[in-house]
Amino acid sequence: MRDFRKYDIWTDSMALVNDVYTFVETFPNTEKYGLSSQIARSAVSIPSNIAEGASRNSEKDFALFLEIALGSAFELETQLIIAERRKYLSVSHLEESILKLTSLQKRIYALRRKVLN
Repeated sequence: MRDFRKYDIWTDSMALVNDVYTFVETFPNTEKYGLSSQIARSAVSIPSNIAEGASRNSEKDFALFLEIALGSAFELETQLIIAERRKYLSVSHLEESILKLTSLQKRIYALRRKVLN
């Protein structure tokens, strides 16, 4: 069994979850059950799937959960762009978040490839 807490991608995605919760708190109340909720769920899904995948015995299963985490990272990126276009998120917050997400996406992808080889 792998210790998910030792993966930088898990640690960094946990930090991203905190960032996300901080700025969705500023979204309008009308988005409470809409975009705010969806953004939070996508962010939480990233470290959650890394952790769940780490509990799996096979490399193939671990890779599948890394793929799901990667999909959640791209989903989150799209939702943040929508939030910025709706003026719920500043351009600077978006750019900072995209930089973190891009790095995370590349590292999740690289780990997934390594696990499968």
